[in-house]
Amino acid sequence: MYPIYATLFSLYCNDFLYVGRLGKSGLPCAGERALQERQRQHMARGLPKQKPIAGVKEVIVVASGKGGVGKSTTAVNLALGLMANDQSKSVGLLDADVYGPSIPKLMNLKGNPELTDKNLMRPLVNFGIPCMSMGFLVEEVAPIVWRGLMVMSAIEKLIRQVDWGNLDYLVIDMPPGTGDVQLSITQNIPIAGAVIVSTPQDIALLDARRGAEMFRKVNVPVLGLVQNMSVFQCPKCSHQTHIFGSDGAKELAQTLGVEMLGDIPLHLNIRETSDKGQPVVVSSPDSPEAEAYRRVAAAVVRRLAEHPR
Repeated sequence: MYPIYATLFSLYCNDFLYVGRLGKSGLPCAGERALQERQRQHMARGLPKQKPIAGVKEVIVVASGKGGVGKSTTAVNLALGLMANDQSKSVGLLDADVYGPSIPKLMNLKGNPELTDKNLMRPLVNFGIPCMSMGFLVEEVAPIVWRGLMVMSAIEKLIRQVDWGNLDYLVIDMPPGTGDVQLSITQNIPIAGAVIVSTPQDIALLDARRGAEMFRKVNVPVLGLVQNMSVFQCPKCSHQTHIFGSDGAKELAQTLGVEMLGDIPLHLNIRETSDKGQPVVVSSPDSPEAEAYRRVAAAVVRRLAEHPR
């Protein structure tokens, strides 16, 4: 059993046995307080110690509470936007969505990583961005039917057994939700900040809030929210329609006390360029859509400066 799971199981058993052992006042007696302190120390020993990724200065995670909100597209264009705003910066991209890797398609990359003399995988590179994904290691249509421990092992390899070189930023495209992968990554490596992606739709915002609260619980700064698919503008008459609602993410940002990093429109150009593996920031750099992503990237850099790790 993984040490952390063994520790949690042990604590669960102790907590179960603890029921009914309170003092007459209803509060823990001295012996029980001592037990609680031992449990706390035991838990601290069971948690993995964070270890930086060799050569990487800052890690940015892009997350969402649920799938289908454009998280991976946002992660790709954020990475490209960071480099477009300051070409002296080096940026990498890690696809941590083991079950549904999207980075190979979005970045137009295929093939297996080569190995260095130190038996480290070399990232595949396009548009100046080194990328690593489970999608490079399995067939394109092959399902990943793995249990949790196998996924954790794969994530560890994607993080530690890759020759990232020297990067100013490593953008991690997280899987949707708040499960094992998110917990493993946040506990094992120092995270400079998290970017939460959501549509303005109420059901997406509920899950986005869970994601933001999870990062707070593990002491990862939430840099802010990105409201994706915020508005659709008719290409013929220019009429704007808020298909998924309006300003939902802005209201959530105010509720959580975090910044609104930017709005990304629901635009045909973003979908078409993504499907072709030519992200809009590089294929249509002068478009309003590309400018929206670059503004988000600039806001992320500013927020990182406000939360040095």
